[in-house]
Amino acid sequence: MSEDKPAETVETATEVNSVPNGKGHEPGEEITASAKTPSADACEKENVPNSTQNASPHRTENAEANLPEGQEFLSGVEEKKTMRFTDFEGKTSFGMSVFNLGNAIMGSGILGLAYAMANTGVVLFLVLLTVVAALSSYSIHLLLKSSGIVGIRAYEQLGYRAFGTPGKMAAGIAITLQNIGAMSSYLYIVKYEFPLVIQAFLKLDNPAGEWYVNGNYLVIIVSLAVILPLALMKQLGYLGYTSGFSLSCMVFFLVSVIYKKFNTPCPFTDFSFNGTASVLNVSAKDPGGEDDPTCIPKMANLNSQTAYTIPILAFAFVCHPEVLPIYTELRNASKKKMQHVANISIAVMYTMYFLAALFGYLTFYGEVEAELLHTYSRIDPYDTLILCVRVAVLTAVTLTVPIVLFPVRRAIQQMMFPNKTFCWARHIAIAFVLLTFINLLVIFAPNILGIFGIIGATSAPCLIFIFPAVFYIRIVPKEEEPLRSVPKILAACFAGIGFLFMIMSLSFIIIDWTSGTSKASSGH
Repeated sequence: MSEDKPAETVETATEVNSVPNGKGHEPGEEITASAKTPSADACEKENVPNSTQNASPHRTENAEANLPEGQEFLSGVEEKKTMRFTDFEGKTSFGMSVFNLGNAIMGSGILGLAYAMANTGVVLFLVLLTVVAALSSYSIHLLLKSSGIVGIRAYEQLGYRAFGTPGKMAAGIAITLQNIGAMSSYLYIVKYEFPLVIQAFLKLDNPAGEWYVNGNYLVIIVSLAVILPLALMKQLGYLGYTSGFSLSCMVFFLVSVIYKKFNTPCPFTDFSFNGTASVLNVSAKDPGGEDDPTCIPKMANLNSQTAYTIPILAFAFVCHPEVLPIYTELRNASKKKMQHVANISIAVMYTMYFLAALFGYLTFYGEVEAELLHTYSRIDPYDTLILCVRVAVLTAVTLTVPIVLFPVRRAIQQMMFPNKTFCWARHIAIAFVLLTFINLLVIFAPNILGIFGIIGATSAPCLIFIFPAVFYIRIVPKEEEPLRSVPKILAACFAGIGFLFMIMSLSFIIIDWTSGTSKASSGH
């Protein structure tokens, strides 16, 4: 295969095992392609695994693990003649790969980071953010190492290779939960921000229940008019054109947050809707001449809401389901090159996250809300810059939903229809059912913080810590690395950190909810 032959020359020693597993095996490729092509548009059962195994009988150990599900949707990222999920295989430059992975990392979590900093303090937040970023990079290293040994480049397939069907199902369910959580958080932003944008445009101070300022109706309209058509595209590659625009919108958001820090007085006073703003206290000094205690940043701060901070951070760095497809699309791919892509992407997002959190926090201090943009609207709902930022964020998250939906649909197809070829009816039905479910969740669930906390505390530790570590331990041969070797001991510790993180986070959140002090159980 075009993208793997260069990789083999670069990494002959490390990736030699990928050759027997069918990478670049021309006869199998031809048969798979010819078997798939005639029925690409029909809902037929197809026993691709058998035909491929017959074509290459020497694939003993990995053939059965790689091919049954792999041909169904791994083919989209593995084969030159793909018609499934991407048409940029093996052609993506280093810079574009950094851009794509950065876009996968960047999510609506950036809107909750100032609130997270308010509940941890600046120094503690920076330490936590640094630790989570470093662990995410190590986790990607484990995924790439496992992938290189068995020649599989899909998360669920590594699970199948390590633990059979239970491993595949666990990975598929975690990806489904994680990405449904991400899509829900994006649509929450549409639900809460879109009405405010329309009100500001129309100068509606006291809306009388008009349908066009009802967030529930607007979420449904956006889902049907924008998200569903994009989600119905056959190949994920077609959505690549929206990625740059999404990231550009988030950069504009960051620049605006920094600018507003120097143009917002502290303490601020809420805007009154009768047309006259209250007198703003432009000084951070109280009458005695001392600094106002509400305008002094806290370096460390622990309270009941601190429990949400780690899950929000973990949620912000989850890009693991997208790492292997991007690896496949990378030109002249090698593990070292892909690790550089991951490290640069994480470093760029780390910088953006910290700056957005820091300047958002230094603008509002303890008054910052779980959704940063809401806090700005408390000062002046007609602020032109913030109105533009709202439009930018709405655009970014709306265009990101279809990209996040693709891996969920792929995981569902793998879990429920592993040996079936592409079918338009199933392709459309899964997207429609998913969007319907997520709309119901957004309309009836409490608010964005609960989504970040619960999903982040469950699926994120699995995808970042636990799965990469246990897959690595199972997949790397004992002859190469014994169980008591340093890399496998580190991987086991890494999985243990994931379990601890999950138990602690869930415990804090449950205690918080049952005590009745949680903001996650009530609306804004």
